Amino acid sequence: MDQPLYHVLLQGRRVGPYDRRTIVGMRIKKTLTSADVVVAGNGQQLTVADLVKMGRPDGGFEASRSGSYSVVQAVHSAALVEAKGVAIPKFKDEIEVRLQTKALRLSGRFRTGLGWKEDRVKIALSELVHARARGSLVELALRQDGAGKLQRLVLELFTPESAADLVGALPPLAPWPEGKPAAVSRGAHPMIWGAVVGTALVVGSLLVWVLMHRV
Repeated sequence: MDQPLYHVLLQGRRVGPYDRRTIVGMRIKKTLTSADVVVAGNGQQLTVADLVKMGRPDGGFEASRSGSYSVVQAVHSAALVEAKGVAIPKFKDEIEVRLQTKALRLSGRFRTGLGWKEDRVKIALSELVHARARGSLVELALRQDGAGKLQRLVLELFTPESAADLVGALPPLAPWPEGKPAAVSRGAHPMIWGAVVGTALVVGSLLVWVLMHRV
């Protein structure tokens, strides 16, 4: 089936048309922002954020028929930013995030060989340790398979509202630990640089004096 096409309004000009997947990909790559405006074929104007919230045009993935009943509490469009130590595929482009009663399910596609494969993974809510929203990003710290070190998962939810909604719908978790400031993250103190420059000038003066008296 043909997908609806949209024009993008950029600096007063209509660019496109593009299908929804292309526009979402441009949002992931930050070519567009959530506030940018698109125009549907019927003339309706909506923001990129509104288009993202409309959901996957192909209906996405069906719920897993594992024999156990699981209530879907929330569904979000997202993008995988980082999966450090987490056993999930390297999803590309847009993914679907479903918050279920006992699990967070991620569905999407990823490269395999010369083609693409679609798959889904479930992260048990009991494995989550910390969660926080930072703007449109959702950061999750979890511990899978009894691992001692925390693993990290970062998702782009496209809007701060969606990120806050997802984190707010998760079960109560321990507060996010305060990070330690990076050592010398802003460079050396000006007084240190002054001491280095002063020492260099003294050494240089001594070398000039020695050379002049050897001639």
